[in-house]
Amino acid sequence: MKFLFTTLLLCFSGICLSQEVGSIAGYLTDKEANNSPLPFANILIKNSSKGTTSDFDGLYRIENLEPGTYTIVFSFVGYETIEVPNVTVAAGKVTEINTALGSSAAALDEVIITTVARRDSEVALLLDQKKAVEMKQSIGAQELSRKGVSDASSAITKTSGIAKQEGSSNIYVRGLDDRYNSTSLNNLPIPSNNSLRKNIDLSIFATDIIEAIDIDKTYITTNYGDFGGASINIDSKEYTGNGFFEIDLGTGVNTNAINTDEFKQHDGPKYLGFNNPKTPNNPLDAYNFTTSWETQSKTPIASSYGLTGGKSFNIGDESKLSFFLHGSFNNNFSYKEGIERGSVSKQAIARKDLTFESYDYTTGTTGIANLTYKVNNNHKISYNGLYINSTSQQHNEYRGVLDIFDHAPNGGGYIRRSIFERTQLFVNQLIGTHTLTEKIDVNWGATYNQMRNDMPDRMQNTLRPVDDNNLEVLTLSELSDANNHRYFHELDEDEYAARIAADYKFSKNDEDEYAGKITLGYQVKTKDIHFHAYQYNFSLPTGKDNPNIVVDPYQLDSFFNQESLDNGNIQSIKTLFGGSFDRPEKYNGTQIINAGYINFQYQFNKLTLLAGLRGEKISQKINWLTAISPIGGEETLDETQILPSLSLKYELNEKNNLRFAASKTYTLPQFIERAKFQYVNITYPTIGNPDLYSSTNYNVDLRWEFFPKNDELISATAFGKLIQDPINEFVIASATNDISWANTGDLAKGVGIELEARKNLFKKELDDTRIQKLALGGNISYLYTEQDLDSDKVAEETSYSVRFTDSTSPLTGASDWLINADLSYSHDFSEKSNLLLTLAGNYFSDRFYAIGTNNQGGIYDKAVFSMDFIAKYQVNKNLGIGLSAKNLTNPTIERYQDEQDVVVKSYDLGQSFSLSLNYKF
Repeated sequence: MKFLFTTLLLCFSGICLSQEVGSIAGYLTDKEANNSPLPFANILIKNSSKGTTSDFDGLYRIENLEPGTYTIVFSFVGYETIEVPNVTVAAGKVTEINTALGSSAAALDEVIITTVARRDSEVALLLDQKKAVEMKQSIGAQELSRKGVSDASSAITKTSGIAKQEGSSNIYVRGLDDRYNSTSLNNLPIPSNNSLRKNIDLSIFATDIIEAIDIDKTYITTNYGDFGGASINIDSKEYTGNGFFEIDLGTGVNTNAINTDEFKQHDGPKYLGFNNPKTPNNPLDAYNFTTSWETQSKTPIASSYGLTGGKSFNIGDESKLSFFLHGSFNNNFSYKEGIERGSVSKQAIARKDLTFESYDYTTGTTGIANLTYKVNNNHKISYNGLYINSTSQQHNEYRGVLDIFDHAPNGGGYIRRSIFERTQLFVNQLIGTHTLTEKIDVNWGATYNQMRNDMPDRMQNTLRPVDDNNLEVLTLSELSDANNHRYFHELDEDEYAARIAADYKFSKNDEDEYAGKITLGYQVKTKDIHFHAYQYNFSLPTGKDNPNIVVDPYQLDSFFNQESLDNGNIQSIKTLFGGSFDRPEKYNGTQIINAGYINFQYQFNKLTLLAGLRGEKISQKINWLTAISPIGGEETLDETQILPSLSLKYELNEKNNLRFAASKTYTLPQFIERAKFQYVNITYPTIGNPDLYSSTNYNVDLRWEFFPKNDELISATAFGKLIQDPINEFVIASATNDISWANTGDLAKGVGIELEARKNLFKKELDDTRIQKLALGGNISYLYTEQDLDSDKVAEETSYSVRFTDSTSPLTGASDWLINADLSYSHDFSEKSNLLLTLAGNYFSDRFYAIGTNNQGGIYDKAVFSMDFIAKYQVNKNLGIGLSAKNLTNPTIERYQDEQDVVVKSYDLGQSFSLSLNYKF
C-alpha cells in the first residue's frame, strides 16, 4: 500500500496541469427607481464574448476569467452605458463590482469595486451555495471574523442543527454524535487526536489558518461513505497577492480561573507544552519516578502570539510562485467546581457522591506552510504542510463518598487525578487540478499524516478517613492497587490517502455552457495505529497489616518515595498484569479502504440532477494484549459497501431554489471500541467489544432556499434518517458497571426541520467606499429521534449482558431544539478604518446523554442559553484591535438522571474576556 501511495504521489507530481481562474460578481441598482435592484441588465467583458445578465435581484456573476486586467461594460435598454476600466481579476479571488444605472451615466468614482479571496467572502460563498447542485453550507474567514469565532469547533456550531458537548470535543449533527461525522483538510482525510473519538478535535484549528469551512449534511459520492451526520472540510489559507506580513498579540482571563485562591497544576509539563515525561527506568524494582506528586501554583492569565506572511513571485509571463506561512502559540486557563455522582440506583441513591474542582491549562502551537506553483493559467500544483502541538494539563480533586457500600460511606474520601495529554499532528499534502481539453478536467490529491497522542505520567491518589467518625484525618486507600497509580500511554497513527477524479463535460446549451458532466473517481485510504500503555500501581498493606499512616493529600511526596518502599509502607509497585511483569497493555490496528465512484450530472432547463454510485471495500484488523485479555486476541472486519446518492435542484425562479437529496451510507466502529482494553475514569471505566459491526444509514433531505439579496438568505429544510443496527454506549450488567459499545437495537430514526435566515435590517451607502449596516442572522432546528433498545440482541451478538430500562430512547446527543442567532453592526469610517460589533447567542433544549439501564433512568443535559459579544476595530490600514466577551450568561451546566430526577453533574464555566492586537506591515 505504501508503494501504491508513493507511485501515485510521484505520478501526480509530474502532472503540472491545473486551472487557476478568478471571477467578477456584484449587484446593480436602478437610479431611476430609488436604487431598487435592476434585473436583466447586460454585463460584458469588453473586446470578448464573455458576459451575463443580472437576475431579478440585480445580482450577476461572470466566472472562469483568466487573471488579468479587464474593462467591464454595464448596459440596459434606455439607460446610459458605464465602462469600468482597469478591473483586476486575481487567481482564486472574486472581484466585486457594485454600481447603479440610470438615464445619466454614473461617474466612475461612484462604482464600488472590492476584491476578496473567493472562499473568504460571505457574498461569494452564498453565490456558490445558490449555484451548487448539492446541498451545502459554508463559513468563510469573513464570517468567522464577524462572529468572533476563534476555532473551527466554535465555527460549525454557528450553523443549523449542530451543537457541541460542553467540556468535550464531541460534535452533534442533527442529534448524531462523533461516530456519524467525518473531517477532512483540503478534501483529504486527517486522523483523530483522541483514541476514543473518530474525528480530530476541531478546536485545534485556529481561524488564523482557515479560509473556509464546508459542512455537507447530505451525502455525495465524492466523500467516504462512513457518514451519517455531516462531512466537515476545512480549507486552509492560500495566498496569491503581492505580499504581506502581520503580527498578532492577545491576552485574556476566565473569571472562574482568575478568582480562585490558587490555580493548581501538577509537576512535569512546561509552559509551551513541548515536554514529554518518559517512563522511568526499572520502575518495578525501585522508586524511580522523578516528578513530584505535589502541585504548583500558576497565574491564570492567557496569552497568544502569531506571525503570518505571504508573497507571490511572477515567473515569466504566466507562471507564478506563491507562499503563505503562519506560526502561532496560544494558551488558556479554566477552572470548574461542582458536583459529580455515579451509579445512581433506581432508589435515587448515588453510589459515588462527590464534589470536585478542576484546573485546566491548555496550549496550542500551530505552524502552516502553503506553497503554490502556477505554471500558467491552466496548470497548478500546491503543497500544504501543517504541524500542530496541542496540550491539556488538568488537575482534578474530588471529595465525598467514594462508595456508599464500603469506601468512605460517610464522606471524607479524597481522589486527585492529574493528567497531561499532548497531541502532535503532522500533515503533508500535495494537490493539483488540470484541464486536459475543453471537456475534460482532472483533479488529484495525496497526503501523508502522522498523529502522536501521549499521556505521560498521569497521577492518581485515593485517600479515605482513618476513622469514618472523623472525616478530617486521612490515609491512603488500600482497597485496590489501582487507587494510587501512575499511568503512561502512547498512541501513534500513520495515515496515507490519495484521490483522483476526472470530469467529462458534454452537451452545450444555448448559453454556450455544458449542461452535462460525468465524473469518475478513485480513492484509497490506509491507517495504521499502535497503542501501548503502562500503569504502575502502588500496592499498600491491607487488613491488620495496614498501619493507617496519616497522610496529608497536599504533601504526598513524604509518603511516595524509596523509603516507604524499603520499610513496607508501599509493599510493591505492579503493572496491571501483576507481579514483576513490566510489559505494556497494547493494541494495534490496520484499516484499508479502496473506493471507486461515478457521478452523472445534467441540467434540464430549471432542473439539475446529480446521481452517483460509490463502492467501497473495507478491511479493519485489530489485535490486542491487555490485562483483561492477557492471552490476547484479534478480530477482522471485512465489508463491501454499495452506496447510491441522488441530488436534485429545481430553480423556481432567480431567487428561489428547491432541493432534494437521498443517499445510503454506513457507520464504521472505531478501533478503541473493538479492542479488549479497559480505560478507567473516576466515575466509570470503558471496555471494547470485538463483536461490533457497521450500521447502515438511509438519509433524505428536502430544502427550500430564498436569496432576497446577494448577502441574504432564507431557507427551510426537512430531513429524515433511518439507521439499521445503531451503535451506542451502554452499561454492562456487572459488578464493576463497565461501559462498552454494541449494536443496541434494530432501528433508529430521526426527523427534523431546520430554518435559517440572514437579513440586513438596515444598510446604507455613506459614500463611494463606506457602508453602514445592521444585520441579523440565525437558525432554528427541531429534531425528533427514537431508537430501539433490545437487551436480547446485545446478549446474542456479544459476550456482554445488559438490562435496558426502556425499550426505546432518543439518540444520544439529541436535543429537541437548537437555536443560534447573531446581531451585527458594521460601520466604515474610511476606506481603511471600520468598526464591527456582534452579539451572538446559542440555545439548546434538554439533550439526551446516556441510555438508562438496570431500572435507572436515562441521563440528560439540561437546557443551556449562552451569549457572546465581539468587537473589532480597524484603526487604519495597519492596526486592528479586538475585544471579546464569551459566555456572558454563564449558565449552570447540569446533567441529571431521569425518572430518579437526580443531578449527576453540575458546574459552570465562568466568563472569558480577551483583548487582541493585529499589526500589518
